[in-house]
Amino acid sequence: MAPPVAVAVMAASWGRDVPSPLLVAIALVLGAAVLAAVHHAEVAAHRVGEPFGSLLLAVAVTVIEVGLIVTLVIAGGTGAASLARDTVFAAVMITCNGILGLSLLIGAVKFRLAVFNAEGTGAALSTVATLAVVCLVLPTFTTARSGPEFSPAQLTFAAVASLVLYATFVSTQTVRHRDFFLPVTSDGVVVNDADGDDHADPPTNRAAVTSVALLLVALVAVVGLAKVLSPAIEETVSGLGLPHAFVGVVIALLVLLPETLAAANAARRNRIQVSLNLALGSAMASIGLTIPVIAITTIWLPGPLLLGLGANQIVLLSITIVVATLTVVPGRATRLQGLVHLILLGAFLLLAANP
Repeated sequence: MAPPVAVAVMAASWGRDVPSPLLVAIALVLGAAVLAAVHHAEVAAHRVGEPFGSLLLAVAVTVIEVGLIVTLVIAGGTGAASLARDTVFAAVMITCNGILGLSLLIGAVKFRLAVFNAEGTGAALSTVATLAVVCLVLPTFTTARSGPEFSPAQLTFAAVASLVLYATFVSTQTVRHRDFFLPVTSDGVVVNDADGDDHADPPTNRAAVTSVALLLVALVAVVGLAKVLSPAIEETVSGLGLPHAFVGVVIALLVLLPETLAAANAARRNRIQVSLNLALGSAMASIGLTIPVIAITTIWLPGPLLLGLGANQIVLLSITIVVATLTVVPGRATRLQGLVHLILLGAFLLLAANP
C-alpha cells in the first residue's frame, strides 16, 4: 500500500505551504516509499536474474536522481548552477566508497572473505573512472570558458561519450560477457542459476509485472515527495551553517538509499558481486545518464552549468579510484578494504560539511 499512499500524499501536498509537523509525516511516507521501491525492485530483479536485476535497480535510482536535479535546477536559486555536479560527485563517492565498503565489510565479517569476479568489477570501475574524469575533472582545467564549465562543443562531446560508454557497458554486462558479472561462491565458482539465488524460487510473471508497476509508482512518489521536502531540506542545510553544496549530498543519500539496502541484503547472502554491480552500476548510471540529460536541459535553462570539481574533491576522487583498483584486482577482499573505503566516505562527508 505504500506506493499509492505516497502518491496520494504527494498530490495532497504538491504546491502548498506545508507546516513543519506535516513535513515530518511526509518524510516518513517518503521513507516508506523508498523501502517499497527496494522491495519491488528486488522482486523484479529476482525474476529477471543477474546482472539484469542490478541494472534495473541502478536505472530506477538514476531516474529519481535526474528528476530531482532537473526539478531543483528549474526552480533556480542559490547553487543551482553547481547542483548537478555536487549531486553526481556525491553519488560517486557514496557508491564507490559507502555502498562498496559496506558490502565488502558485511561479506568479510560474515564469510571471512568477500569474493567477487575481478574481471567484471574491474571493467565497471574503469568505466566509472573514465566517466568521472571526462565529466567532472576536465571542466576544471579547460580554458574555453572562464569558470569550471565546458563550452557547448565540449559539453556535447562529454554527453555523447557518456551515453556511448554507458550503452557499451550495458551491452557487455548483459549480452557479450554476462558471466563476468554473475555472483561467485567462496571457491570462485560462478553462480549461474536462473534467478541468482540458490534458496528461493523466482516470482511468477504476474507478481513480477505487479512489482514493476508498483516500482514505477513508488519512484514517482519518491521524486514528488522529495520535491515537496526540498525547500525544507535547503532551509535545514542553511540553518545548520552547512554550505549549499551539501544539498547535493542530501539528495544523493536519499536517492541511493534503495541501492544501499539492496546491496547490504545481497552481501548478507554472500552475493558480493551483486552488491558491487549495484554500487558501480549506480555510479556509472549517475554520470552516464544524468550528465547527458542535464546537458540537454541547458538548452532551455538560463545560467551556467558548473561541472568542474574543486581541488579537494579531485584529490578524494583520485584516491578513491586508486584504492578501488587495489581492492578489485585480487577478486577478494577482507574487512580492512571495506573499512578503508568507509573512511574515505567519512572524509568526503566531513569536507562536504566543513570544506
